[in-house]
Amino acid sequence: MIDFTSCRVIQGRAYNGANGSKIAVEYNGTVYMLKFPPSAEGKTAELSYTNSCISEHIASSIFGMLKIRAQETLLGNFTVKGKVKLVCACKDFTVGGKRLLDFCSIKNTVLDSDSNGSGTELSDVMDTIDKQQYISPKLLREHFWNMFVADALLGNFDRHNGNWGFLYNDITGETEIAPVFDCGSCLLPQADNKIMEKVLSDESELHARVFQFPTSAIKLNGRKINYYDFLSRAENEDAREALKRIVPRIDTEQIDEFIDKVQGISDLQKEFYKRYIKARYDLLIRPALEFAITEGTKNF
Repeated sequence: MIDFTSCRVIQGRAYNGANGSKIAVEYNGTVYMLKFPPSAEGKTAELSYTNSCISEHIASSIFGMLKIRAQETLLGNFTVKGKVKLVCACKDFTVGGKRLLDFCSIKNTVLDSDSNGSGTELSDVMDTIDKQQYISPKLLREHFWNMFVADALLGNFDRHNGNWGFLYNDITGETEIAPVFDCGSCLLPQADNKIMEKVLSDESELHARVFQFPTSAIKLNGRKINYYDFLSRAENEDAREALKRIVPRIDTEQIDEFIDKVQGISDLQKEFYKRYIKARYDLLIRPALEFAITEGTKNF
C-alpha cells in the first residue's frame, strides 16, 4: 500500500463534496486529491460510507475498463493523529489551467429550464444537454447515457448534476467532457461485513440489491429511476443505444482479476464486490441489452 502521509500537501487547492475530507498532495511529481472516508460516528450502519474510498477506486477503474474516460485513482494510507486511514488518491485533472464546470452550473445557464441547476428530472436534463453550448449535444448525450449504463452496472445511487460535467481551459478557451469522477456511491459503500455476508449467503438479499435498490439519482416523472425497470422496458432510444455500445465492453473476468489484486481490502470484500457486479450484469445489464436489441428490431 502507498503511504501518502509524508507527501507534500499543496496549499490553495480545495475540493467540493459532502462525504469525507479532501486534501491535495504531490505524489511522484503529480497532484492528487486524497479522499478520506467520512467519519461513521453518530451514523447508523445504513448511513455510513466507510467503504466509499474503496468504491471510488474500484468503480473508477471499471469505468476505464469500459473505455469511458474516468479519473485515475490509487488506494493508499494516510496517518492522522496516530490513526492509519485508507484513502483514495484521485489524480487531479484540473491542473494546467483547466477548470471544472459541473453540469449543475451549466444547467443554471439555461434560462428557460424547468428547474434549477440541481434538478435531475430526466426530461429537463436532456433539454439542458440539447441547449447548452459547451459541447456537441450529440456527444454529451452519448456520454450521459454511457455513464448511466455503467452506473447501473455498479449500483451508483448518487450521480447528480454536481458530480459530472466539463473541463474549461481558461488559457485556450476550449471545453471538453471531464473524466468521470466521484464514484464513491457505487458498490454499496454503506455495506459492512454483516451486510456483505448476508448478501453472499441469501439470494433474496442479493436480488433486492439488483431489482429494487439502489435507484438512480435521475428522476422520471418525479420519482428516482429504478435501473432494472427503466432499462428492461427498453423505451428510451438513447439508453438502448448506450447498452449496445457499453455492454460488449464488459468483461467480468477482467473485473474479477482486477478486484483480486486490489490491496488493503479483505477476501470477504473482494468476493462481495465480484458477486455483486456479476449479479447486476447477469440479472440487469445483459437482459436489458437483449430487450434493447429486440425493441430495436421491432422498430426497424
